[in-house]
Amino acid sequence: MSDLQREIRRRRTFAIISHPDAGKTTLTEKLLLYGGAIQLAGSVKGKAAARHAVSDWMELEKQRGISITSSVLQFEYDGYCINILDTPGHQDFSEDTYRTLMAADSAVMVIDAAKGIEPQTRKLFKVCAMRHIPIFTFINKMDRESRSPYDLMEELEKEFGIGTYPMNWPIGSGSDFKGIYDRERKEVLAYTQFHAGSRAIHATELGLDETDALSDMLGERLYATLRDDVELLDGAGYDFDRELVQSGDLSPVFFGSALMNFGVEQFLHSFLDLTTPPLPRLSQGEAVDPEKEPFSAFVFKIQANMNKAHRDRIAFMRICSGRFERDQEYLHVQSGKVIRLAQPQQMMAEERQIINEAYAGDIIGVFDPGIYSIGDTICTKEKRLCYEGIPTFAPEHFAAFERKDTMKRKQFETGIRQIAQEGAIQIFHEPNSGLEEVIVGVVGVLQFEVLEYRLKTEYSTEVRRRDLPYENIRWITSRTDPSTLLLTRDSKWVQDFKGNDLLLFGGEWNIPYCQKQNPGLELAEFSRQ
Repeated sequence: MSDLQREIRRRRTFAIISHPDAGKTTLTEKLLLYGGAIQLAGSVKGKAAARHAVSDWMELEKQRGISITSSVLQFEYDGYCINILDTPGHQDFSEDTYRTLMAADSAVMVIDAAKGIEPQTRKLFKVCAMRHIPIFTFINKMDRESRSPYDLMEELEKEFGIGTYPMNWPIGSGSDFKGIYDRERKEVLAYTQFHAGSRAIHATELGLDETDALSDMLGERLYATLRDDVELLDGAGYDFDRELVQSGDLSPVFFGSALMNFGVEQFLHSFLDLTTPPLPRLSQGEAVDPEKEPFSAFVFKIQANMNKAHRDRIAFMRICSGRFERDQEYLHVQSGKVIRLAQPQQMMAEERQIINEAYAGDIIGVFDPGIYSIGDTICTKEKRLCYEGIPTFAPEHFAAFERKDTMKRKQFETGIRQIAQEGAIQIFHEPNSGLEEVIVGVVGVLQFEVLEYRLKTEYSTEVRRRDLPYENIRWITSRTDPSTLLLTRDSKWVQDFKGNDLLLFGGEWNIPYCQKQNPGLELAEFSRQ
């Protein structure tokens, strides 16, 4: 095996997804803790005095106690090089999560043991299923009162149409939660000391047949229940099939508590063994082998002003094949320009370190002088590739923004354009209107608040916002002159910053009516960048 193959095969790149408050960011912190990337896990709380999670680096995230933007976290553990993509759980930032999932080879789905599957979990699972990527389930908060583990697994199977295989099994829940049974090792891990912030958790490992010791430790009732559960699982459950796991048809399920470190290390070991190294990606319909092709990557995220002192823009690239080398010349396929990437960076949320090389599966950040767009391909000059674009989803809420201070036109235009290039918002204008206001479309209304906050803090520009009564948007795909269209009063023709023509509608009923009034008009629900 070559050094290149060895480096690529030890990479693991995955996204962590969940509904808000299921414990996703807490689990991420604990994985970093076990990897030695941090010394003390932070809590995600909306208090100025509290320690904040490493992955929540944006100031508004720390104030609100939620994840607003995806974070990239890389660390070494047990011979693996791990790239974690920590995604926003809040539905108003779901488009950022959709794009981030395009860069992942597998996903960890965190579920609250008391609440089960929630709306945002359903949406994110569908994106994973669409790409057939392996899904691992961590059922969290077993240290609180929870639903039956059987009910939770049945809900997973019914909702998502996949099989489940419990890799471990909880012993009690809430105040009775005594630990977990590791099905692979056939051992009970009964925890005897709790410490949420550090790695030092003491556990007693006992075989299931050590009756007296387990009865004393767990109590006769919990021990008897555990024996019955294990017998039922071994006799009536799915057989474990690694191929089904890697095709996304069987989800390994882990029970535990991220906050109290119950089951986290066991989960990490099993996950790293079961999940895949970097997978092939499609370039113009053909699979690109990560180990056999020279360097190639695609941009899945752009973030402005990560360093407030330098007002810089970072393009996040997922390396799809080969080995990246610093200071080499590569081709930016969309522009046809040859570029030299002189300061590639490895990420730990907002912290960065200049690197000299990286491999397929890694996520790197490069300085963006304004040439990159989400979905762009970068590759060697000799082997031209072009990865499939990342869909732009239709926004559902619209508002008009204008600056309060007429002297700050440049700051306003620069700020709103740069934030739009990150993909979190979409901006439009009404052609020939003469208005200086910008129409902003978002998936969730909380994005408006983030936009106002960032314009004020990062670009020193305060704005006025006027909500608009539109609910739907469609891209015009036919050769139609939009200025000649017959539109109702609650419809509007707009253009995006690339010059594409679109229509805004006040209600979904208006879309077929508009097409009926304008024969030959063809509309699309989303656009590929």
